[in-house]
Amino acid sequence: MWETHKSFVLAATLVALLAGRTPAQEAELLAVLKSDAGVQEKSDACRKLARVATKDSVPALAALLADEKLSHMARYALESVRDPSVDEALRDALGKVQGSPRLGVIGSLGARRDGKAVEPLGAVVKGSDAAAAQAAARALGCIGTAPAAQALQDALAGAAGATQLAVCEGLFRCAETMSAADQVDAARAIYDRLRGQADMPPQVKSAALRGAILSRKADGIPLLLEAIRGSDHDLANAAVRTAMELSGKEVTDALVAELPKVSPERQGLLITALAIHGQSQVLPAVLKAAQSSDPQLRVLAIRTLKRVGDASCVPALLDAAAEGNSEISPAALESLENLQGKAVDDQVVERLSKAEGKVRLLLIGLAAKRRIAAAVPVLWAAADDKDPAVRVAAVAGLGAVLDTAQLPKLLARLAATNDKQEAAALDQAIRDIGQRAADREAVAAQIAAALSGADGAVKARILDALAAIGGAKALETVAAAARSDNEEFRDAAYQELGQWTSADAAPVLLDLHKAATDQKLKTRAIRAYIRIARQFDMPADQRAAMCRTALDAAERDTDKRLVLEVLLRYPSDEMQAIALDAAKNPALKDEAMLVVMGLASKGINRAELGKALAQAGHQQVKLEIVKAEYGAGNKIKDVTDILRKFAKNYRVIFLPGANYNDTLGDPADGVVKQLKIKYKIDGKDGEVTFAENAMIVLPMPK
Repeated sequence: MWETHKSFVLAATLVALLAGRTPAQEAELLAVLKSDAGVQEKSDACRKLARVATKDSVPALAALLADEKLSHMARYALESVRDPSVDEALRDALGKVQGSPRLGVIGSLGARRDGKAVEPLGAVVKGSDAAAAQAAARALGCIGTAPAAQALQDALAGAAGATQLAVCEGLFRCAETMSAADQVDAARAIYDRLRGQADMPPQVKSAALRGAILSRKADGIPLLLEAIRGSDHDLANAAVRTAMELSGKEVTDALVAELPKVSPERQGLLITALAIHGQSQVLPAVLKAAQSSDPQLRVLAIRTLKRVGDASCVPALLDAAAEGNSEISPAALESLENLQGKAVDDQVVERLSKAEGKVRLLLIGLAAKRRIAAAVPVLWAAADDKDPAVRVAAVAGLGAVLDTAQLPKLLARLAATNDKQEAAALDQAIRDIGQRAADREAVAAQIAAALSGADGAVKARILDALAAIGGAKALETVAAAARSDNEEFRDAAYQELGQWTSADAAPVLLDLHKAATDQKLKTRAIRAYIRIARQFDMPADQRAAMCRTALDAAERDTDKRLVLEVLLRYPSDEMQAIALDAAKNPALKDEAMLVVMGLASKGINRAELGKALAQAGHQQVKLEIVKAEYGAGNKIKDVTDILRKFAKNYRVIFLPGANYNDTLGDPADGVVKQLKIKYKIDGKDGEVTFAENAMIVLPMPK
């Protein structure tokens, strides 16, 4: 039933395609080709003929094959026509056209796999035109028949350099085509000839060896081993890469048997191949290599164990990890972390209950990395160890494996400890559990409940954990702490709110700013509010509203200037309007108008800039930059000409770069610099020095 349906669909598709091929369309396009139309019109006609052309188009298209500008598009159309006349036209053109059109004709003969073109292409391969010979060799490879392969083999003896490589490429293509057509013997003969010819480049010999092995399948194992044992490093590498493509127990057994017979370097290659095979007989060989005296082989084998290893590898890997070697130990730990199976976890827990010293610390870290829930009782016991390092490691491990049900136990421990390192580990463990929890709000409620019984230092740590977890409950709790009468507790809450990681803290900060009577707290709150407007992703209208609010709420001009920076960072018409309003404040006028200029330079109503400056009280002046220098100490750069380019008829100068160095260059890398400007305004001399990256507002000379 499906075959019938499929045939119907194919027939319908063919009918639809043929329906688009109307004689009138073809005739119209051919008329363009025969006219005095330009190159573009004829190219377009060829492109359309590729969809509708029949054998009737062949003569007109063939006439363009010698045209340097149209040959490519003519061949594009010809290659789509399924008629022998196309092949005849291309073969005919092969002996007539020259240069790049000839190379294109050769490529088209190969693309169409024209068997009758083998003889003339074979002659081209042996010819003196190197570019044509190389193109012909690749075309014969595309044709891929036995005669094509023979033509290439005939040309191989006299080929050299790039032409030799092209002939080999053609032969490889023929061999692949023959293998796909079950002509394996013919393909194998090509591979054997290429790998046996002494003057072949290394890459050709390597590719030929691969083909010879793969074409023999299991019978290719002796070739594989011969190359691995041989002195040619390139062939040994090629053999190992080929081994990765083979499958079957015979191949794996051969590689395992060969492993102890070869040098450490070759053992490393074999282990890489064995890791791909991943069969059971591989593990003992890799495990033995992991205990080799050769450092490089050992590291490679240890890393391979993460792919082929099991619980039996744990003792050897633990010993390696405990050595402290800068390469071996990290490799062993990585493999231990990645070994699969419950048996590995069981062995880690069993060993952890008995281990001491460095190995105990390693196992604690491993239980945490693998998140072994069964290790919880042993970790709690280790958390009471007399060794501070063990206690801290165990607490960190508990943070990786505990669920939220055991949070109160950690919080109680936090309240009781006097050890700073343990307290820090508990902090992190509580945060880890909270951030991993599915219901963060519930976790935040648990942690918030611990505040009532905690002392000052612990309360600050709890607030820090709440800030790390985030969410509505955490924000509510920290906001309440910010209103506390306890100065230390309140200060800790303000610190957390100043670093809050979501924009939902903005309304809380604004309320705190309005309610605070302490100027220091008011400043901290409004600056944290401005930070959210500056750093967080949010809709443009929301950011603009926050900037307006901050300008209205801020009591200090220093804080208002922070808002101006936000305006410049997010240019829009609304931000420009806010900057213009800010310019009405005499203390902010110069900085605000500099922001207006910056916004205008980014395409925001630049045509209105002069008007806006005038409205804000900036009258045009006759400004001349007499001399400008930038730098520090004896590393000074004359930037007069640069500054003149950006100085207009106002006292504010806007540089396009994000900082002075972008525009002026950096004459003293890593040193704080100054910009010194001598200037004239309306004929009066002035001089001013700006700290690096300061806004450039030139004072009126007296």
